[in-house]
Parts: sequence; structure tokens; C-alpha cells
Amino acid sequence: MAEVPAAGWKRISAGQGAKGPCLYDWAMATLPIIREPEEGYERWILIRRSIAHPEQVAFYLGFGPADTTIDELVKVAGSRWAVEECFQSAKTEVGLDQYQVRRYDAWYRHITLAMIAHAYLAVTAANSRPERIRTASSPSRWERSGVYWHT
Repeated sequence: MAEVPAAGWKRISAGQGAKGPCLYDWAMATLPIIREPEEGYERWILIRRSIAHPEQVAFYLGFGPADTTIDELVKVAGSRWAVEECFQSAKTEVGLDQYQVRRYDAWYRHITLAMIAHAYLAVTAANSRPERIRTASSPSRWERSGVYWHT
């Protein structure tokens, strides 16, 4: 990272994490175009450096409109954590990682079914009613989920 000038680093939050803003030092450089893209587009390398451990770096390649700013690229790079959280949630809730790969079609069916189940649960949770739900089997005052699990 010796090639990046000191003024090239910018401290930006990549979004909210579990412990607050995810602050890193970021640098962005325009790369040469390999083949002729549509006019007005560029390629970049985005470098993320840890504040506490500057030797820990990560690299991102970007391609998009020429007027894209470093703040916009950092926002896109930060969205990666939301995707990882989604996959971790799917592993925990619907067994996304509970398969043995023997054939591609079986793996594909399992992954597809798990992701559909996860999407259903996410939509159900987002659309759940805020009022208390009482059922005949449970006169409890505590709020219940709209989903009933058969165990």
C-alpha cells in the first residue's frame, strides 16, 4: 500500500455494524479500460484498510458511471455485510448449509427450497401484525408470531 499517497486515504463508514459504524480508511484509483465500454463508464480499484491494523487490507473492483464517487462505492461495498447476514440467517433458520453434495440437481433443489423458505419467513416477519394475538390454545398475553411451527 506504499503506492497510495497519504492524501489518497479517506475515513468513511461502510454502514452500521453490530457495534456501531464500520469505519475504515478507503482509497480509490481509476484503472485503465481493457476494452471499449459504453461511453461514460470507468473501472476502479477500491482499497479498504483497517484503522486498528493498517496491514489488513481488502480490495474491490468496480465498474460504473464515470461520475461515481468514493462514498457511493463504499456504500455498495458495505452492502456486502447485509448479504452475509442474510446467508447466515438462512443457515440458522432454514438449514441452508444442511446438505450433502452428491449431485448438482439435488444441491440446487435444496438451496432453492431453503432460500424460498427464508424469503417467506422474512416477508411474514415484515408483515406481522403489531397487535397481540390470542389463540384458543394459548390465552397468554404475550405477542405470538404469525408462523406456527409443527414440532
